[in-house]
Amino acid sequence: MPDIIEEVGGSTIQHGEENDRIYLMKLDPVDAPEIVPELERLATDRGYGKIFAKVPAPQSPCFLEAGYRREARVPDFYEGREDALFLSRFLDQERALETDRDRLDGNLQLAAARHGEALQEIGKPPLPIAPAGSRDAAEMAAVYREVFASYPFPIHDPDYLARTMTENFHYFLAREDERIVAISSAETDPAARNVEMTDFATLPAARGKSLATHLLLRMEREMRRLGFLVAYTIARALSPGMNITFSRLGYDFGGRLVNNTNISGRIESMNVWYKRLVAAGAEG
Repeated sequence: MPDIIEEVGGSTIQHGEENDRIYLMKLDPVDAPEIVPELERLATDRGYGKIFAKVPAPQSPCFLEAGYRREARVPDFYEGREDALFLSRFLDQERALETDRDRLDGNLQLAAARHGEALQEIGKPPLPIAPAGSRDAAEMAAVYREVFASYPFPIHDPDYLARTMTENFHYFLAREDERIVAISSAETDPAARNVEMTDFATLPAARGKSLATHLLLRMEREMRRLGFLVAYTIARALSPGMNITFSRLGYDFGGRLVNNTNISGRIESMNVWYKRLVAAGAEG
């Protein structure tokens, strides 16, 4: 059963057994500091192993005082002015341990070594890329089911995909012979003027064509046009390819979220990458 998304006061959380965690996705500042013990109670009652919170830096002290640790940071996340901190509290101490740290560090070094190299050398995409519509939802869900054995959000469900298209998600597709072979999405936060570049999936037969890079470039252009200031992603630390893709396009490393997300059949650590889409002081 997929994790549920619900409101706590004016804040938004996701929680459930699938990811064995609470994720404070959006904090309403008026809910702090009272929300900290509320999350603790919920996590204890449900037996979750981790609480993960994305919060504006000025609201972080009450979390840090309660035993959270900073795992990542994205500068200028909120309206181009205020940093976001990604904070975690481990109720299961074994979950705080990374048994594959050397491999994850190696992937990060590979990505860092190629930082910015693609900014001047990307040509035209090898396949046409276009925005998705609700009519594409069933085929998109089938692609996601083929690529991911599990995922932190219900992208395997066509109804979920169609619904999010009417809300704050912009999906983009690459097609070959009229068949969808690669997908990505931009999850926007219009109030904070940031966007998460996420939900990348490429069918095995279409890999090796840099489709993720071209999808990301297309999303960047569209998000700049719409006035978003900062882009970020939460990428599988085990996947050298996605980390290299973001690094090559000039994204900076913000930190690693330890044993954070159930993806591809297991709980994995995730890397945070970020990029200013509009130069500071240039936004209108």
